[in-house]
Amino acid sequence: MKPVPPTTPLRRAPVQRRSAERLTRILDACADLLDEVGYDALSTRAVAQRAGVPIGSVYRFFGNKRQMADALAQRNLERYTVRVAQRLEGAGVEGGWRGAVDAVLDEYLEMKRTAPGFSLVDFGNQIPVGARQTEPNHRVADRLTELLAGRVGREPDEDLRRVFLVAVETADTLVHLAFRLAPEGDPKVIEEARQMLRAYLARVLD
Repeated sequence: MKPVPPTTPLRRAPVQRRSAERLTRILDACADLLDEVGYDALSTRAVAQRAGVPIGSVYRFFGNKRQMADALAQRNLERYTVRVAQRLEGAGVEGGWRGAVDAVLDEYLEMKRTAPGFSLVDFGNQIPVGARQTEPNHRVADRLTELLAGRVGREPDEDLRRVFLVAVETADTLVHLAFRLAPEGDPKVIEEARQMLRAYLARVLD
């Protein structure tokens, strides 16, 4: 199981700071509108108006709203990776690999609750709403393998990538169930997910 190569949905990558700031405003507007109107009602024109940029600026980066949502999903993954890395490097993670896995899950839950647009887009699995793709969870598993391999005393090889992919797929399904049952995530389902992850990973990592 080889790592999934990175991709970019951008037509043109920003070079100058002004262009990068405009792209940030576009993605921020996309995230806000996803929460307000949903994916089906999202439009590139509405995003341009919310971001305060000409419609041509949106089309400079994206050919359609799907590419825009894909870019938001990629940004979500980058931000999630940074958050997890910072949490793991901090002094608050204890309990060996179990503490690390709790940190990974907790950061995901926090983004589900607070990050604009994340409930519909997350890392790309929900674009368009109701569709399932395999690549996003492969990318998440690849990132977590690189972050956690040293902490669990394993090489970031194909076996470990497969283990983390199974864990990510399991967590993804159960967390989405929890948030369908309650706006902040049903705590009992979340706890079931946490215990299932621990039980599965203990077989491999203990």
